Amino acid sequence: MAAIAAAAARFSYAGTTARVRDARPRQTRDPFALGVASGDPAQDGFVLWTRILDVAEDVAVAWEVAEDEGFRRIVRTGRALGAKGRAGAVHVRLQGLLPGRRYFYRFHLGDAVSRVGCTATIPQDPRVLRLALTSCQHWEQGWFSAYRDMIAQRPDAVLQVGDYVYEKSFGAGPDVRAFDAPEPRTLDAYRARHALYRSDRDLADAHAALPFIVSWDDHEVENDYVAGEGVATIDPVAFARRRAAAYQAYFEHMPLDPARLLPGGEARLYRRFAWGRLASVHMLDTRQYRTPQPCAAGQRGGQIIRNCAEAAMPGASMLGAAQEAWLQRGLRRESTAWTLVAQQTLFSRLYLPQGRDAAYSDIWDGYAAARERALAALAQPAVRNPVLLGGDVHSFWINDVKRDFARPESATVATEIVTSCLASRNGPEALFGRARSLNPHVRFLDNAHAGYALLDVTPGRLMIDMRAVNSLVDPDSECRSLTRYAVESGRPGAVVTIS
Repeated sequence: MAAIAAAAARFSYAGTTARVRDARPRQTRDPFALGVASGDPAQDGFVLWTRILDVAEDVAVAWEVAEDEGFRRIVRTGRALGAKGRAGAVHVRLQGLLPGRRYFYRFHLGDAVSRVGCTATIPQDPRVLRLALTSCQHWEQGWFSAYRDMIAQRPDAVLQVGDYVYEKSFGAGPDVRAFDAPEPRTLDAYRARHALYRSDRDLADAHAALPFIVSWDDHEVENDYVAGEGVATIDPVAFARRRAAAYQAYFEHMPLDPARLLPGGEARLYRRFAWGRLASVHMLDTRQYRTPQPCAAGQRGGQIIRNCAEAAMPGASMLGAAQEAWLQRGLRRESTAWTLVAQQTLFSRLYLPQGRDAAYSDIWDGYAAARERALAALAQPAVRNPVLLGGDVHSFWINDVKRDFARPESATVATEIVTSCLASRNGPEALFGRARSLNPHVRFLDNAHAGYALLDVTPGRLMIDMRAVNSLVDPDSECRSLTRYAVESGRPGAVVTIS
């Protein structure tokens, strides 16, 4: 980790004391072309974001929050720093607002005014909650039209669990557009990749309309990396520089609280949110702190492994010791009807066509001991209705989470909901083609569609709507309900088709 810390020191996350330009010059180019966003909602506030293009020096950016879209009832105003060292990124943590209220916001620089964004605070004790779960959006492989449907469904928050950007091209199939740039390795290159994504109208509209709660997976840096170990970037010093650049660029483009950035380059993205007594969301980070994939035999990244004792070793971890302890403490004090644990990948056991002794090492199957510890934490008495949320595998899944996956008759202790890619090619047929027949705990699997999952939570039931786009290559493609399931309170894993 020393190399990571040294590389991170090259990039300043701290505020600057330099003189800030505070005039109102005429803008010749829209400084807010990358849009606006909100995120990390709380009962009394949220985080607002924008990024000023082409900053040559630190600038003071004005912001306004109003109760109406016409800004006749402005409730808060202020100024925030758009620092040159952060590529003009602006992050405002708002507090002291009323719970359960809808708010509108905008930014000003000189004579330029940003588009208007809409967001909301969390109600004190809601009886209903709607969440959208999304993952894996590849710029080249599909249009982001699913966001139009997501906006129309008006979720209270969007859970984006990783692979927000992709660092490289992969796979065979039709592409709808191109990166037109090499694989990013430097801060400027990662900034350009994020800026390219923000030029997508559907993605920009979603950020302006809905609060996002985000965490990363691997492609925000490099495919299948773990902690301080790269896959394509073998040299540890070179990977440290690459990861530090990718982390900074990610922060600069996300509506994250600045307090999430810590000395040494860590961005602490594990955090929790609560909607009164109804539901909590524990957002995890399964990349930054995990141990290397087990039984690698000299190779790096995810592999199909056999008879791997390393996966069951106590030291194998997806979360790292500090995050594991944080999750266990939070679950011990749980007070909501529904406990949603949002993380990046497939949690349940996946028996493969290669045999029951085979496993894929980059999902939780490569970290069996860590999964056992997570199951024990979810079994604490305070956790009434545990639900695991994930993405990564480019396919839709609903699974019964078993206390012992080797024994189908063993107790079901939770439900797992995995969203497909929002826009990318589907998962490998060699791994998922026979998954239903080999894994009796899998209740639903679709490896042919892209889209997102819409979740409606009430005290007595969690409703699941898997929403799929008709075509990734049609920019005007509609999104439809692929299937609907329900989870009843007090019946872990009891998924019932209601369509």
